Amino acid sequence: MTQACLAHLQDPSPPKRPLPPGATDCHSHVIVPEADHPFVANRSYTPPPATLAQYKALHARLGIERAVIVQPSVYGTDNSVTLEAIAGYGPGCRGIAVVDADVSMQDLQAMNAAGIRGARINMLFSGGIGLDDLEPLARRIADLDWHFQLLIDGPTLADLEARLANLPVPVVIDHMGHMQTHDGLDQPGFRALRRLVVRGNTWVKLSGNYRMSSQRPRFEDVVPFAQALISDNSEHMVWGTDWPHPAMLDFMPDDGSLVDALDAYVTSQDQKQRILVDNPATLYGF
Repeated sequence: MTQACLAHLQDPSPPKRPLPPGATDCHSHVIVPEADHPFVANRSYTPPPATLAQYKALHARLGIERAVIVQPSVYGTDNSVTLEAIAGYGPGCRGIAVVDADVSMQDLQAMNAAGIRGARINMLFSGGIGLDDLEPLARRIADLDWHFQLLIDGPTLADLEARLANLPVPVVIDHMGHMQTHDGLDQPGFRALRRLVVRGNTWVKLSGNYRMSSQRPRFEDVVPFAQALISDNSEHMVWGTDWPHPAMLDFMPDDGSLVDALDAYVTSQDQKQRILVDNPATLYGF
């Protein structure tokens, strides 16, 4: 399916509270016009442009100083747009690539020098690699001190718990495991995620609340999920906008509100500082 998805908001609201210096958006994508760089044929959606200039303008409005740009599924394993965006953003930027298990060490080292800090498997949208590459690729990236980033849903995460726990690299789970809030805190996938977080090899992005929630536009039903994860291991939590919110067909979140949502998750400004600044510095090597 290549259904066209919505464009990001052009005038998002500013956050209600200023962010600390060094605040980091740990999940975003940059997408150039298709005429400038074609999408893969086996994609799940067709996104409108979301350029680096627009992304930097968003960060200026939100008060964000550092970024992690993630390879979107529509580009498959061609990471050139993402690498160009990392270089164009400046020194406060890192990235996550999509690579095959047989990628050369020379290519991996070049991406590492360009700011890539992890490899991604996306199980929700077509265009990337699959779980068969999980262990072989983990062995390849371990020498680079990279991590594995997974976009995956709750039921699949429950089935993968043992494999993830035994990987030789850290694991980062996108969007709180893409849990659906109506399935409750006791759903098997969320219990598995919490066990992985407590074990200490797994990090979680406190992002994508609008993808989980049954309560738009405030997403209050996500708060207990985020609070539980922070309580389990606040030092392994990071946050991101998920800009430009790809594959959204009927709703587009306000990025300022996504920043404000973090205040409902944390119990102190120290936790907020840790999630926005200190933890990203550790995970991505800022």
